[in-house]
Amino acid sequence: MIIAVDGMGGDLAPKEVIAGCIEALNEFKDLKFLITGPEDLLNKELSNYEYDKNLLSIIDAKEVISSNEPPVMAIRKKKDSSLNKALNLVKSKEADAIISAGSTGAFMAGALFIVGRIKGIDRPALAPIMPGKNSPFMIIDVGANAECKPDNLLQFASMGKIYFEKILKKDNPSVGLINIGAEEEKGNELTKAAYTLLKESNLNFIGNVEPRDIPTGDVNVLVCDGFVGNTVLKMYEGTAFNIFNILKEEIMSSFSTKIGGALLKPVFKNIKKKFDYKEYGGAAFLGVNGICVKAHGSSDKRAFKNAVRQCINYHNNNIIELIKEELISLNEA
Repeated sequence: MIIAVDGMGGDLAPKEVIAGCIEALNEFKDLKFLITGPEDLLNKELSNYEYDKNLLSIIDAKEVISSNEPPVMAIRKKKDSSLNKALNLVKSKEADAIISAGSTGAFMAGALFIVGRIKGIDRPALAPIMPGKNSPFMIIDVGANAECKPDNLLQFASMGKIYFEKILKKDNPSVGLINIGAEEEKGNELTKAAYTLLKESNLNFIGNVEPRDIPTGDVNVLVCDGFVGNTVLKMYEGTAFNIFNILKEEIMSSFSTKIGGALLKPVFKNIKKKFDYKEYGGAAFLGVNGICVKAHGSSDKRAFKNAVRQCINYHNNNIIELIKEELISLNEA
């Protein structure tokens, strides 16, 4: 498998990007990387490692797209950017997948305009796997589409179901609709209409899910428009971050709490690992006619290596072809 990597994407690029690729080469078989970015800078970073040079190549790219640039304009104007060149490698079939930890907006715009949608998909969606109390879960969409139609949410649910089923090995995963209440009549026009479509589908639809019930992970695939999903995602991340900081401050506040904290250190370590985004690597951009994985902006080498693992699983499970088959079933229904 050949993976194109945006070598300059992310807060810790190119150091952690390169380190993650080297770790992936050491762990996974039948893998090759095409890393895009300033050749001199990337080669300087690579000089710190020993690796098989047949398995990693540099594609020179002079420009970098930053997170504060208008996404569409940046993709159209910066043809020589590391992100643009990586996306074009997937479009030309020189690479089987792309990973970027850079600008989410630019990555999504590039995935749409350069790689293109799967025929029949109206709106591709960003679908991260999230850590939950009882099990991991997916939210789809978390920012690609701020405004949606009911049909879009049905497609999101179908794509999410396929991905969750194959990647997390969960038969017939449950699907829920994020809403302000559990009752069928709750919500706005979008959620009410989407509820009817999901209820009439062949999906394992369990109804509405209130935000307070999301963190349990009891519902596998949670569907919503990108505005709601992005809000839920950032609130979830912020809450987890602040809880861990409050715990740390309280533990360090006195001698007795420090002793108690030392005794509970293994427990806290396990909890932190369970809620660590680095374990999941990134969010798949489902509905694009190519494997596109968005790594977290602050991804370190472990997170990046796990994003590589996600690409491999995506590829080996033939997710794109399965989505195409599912579309045929939806259209027939």
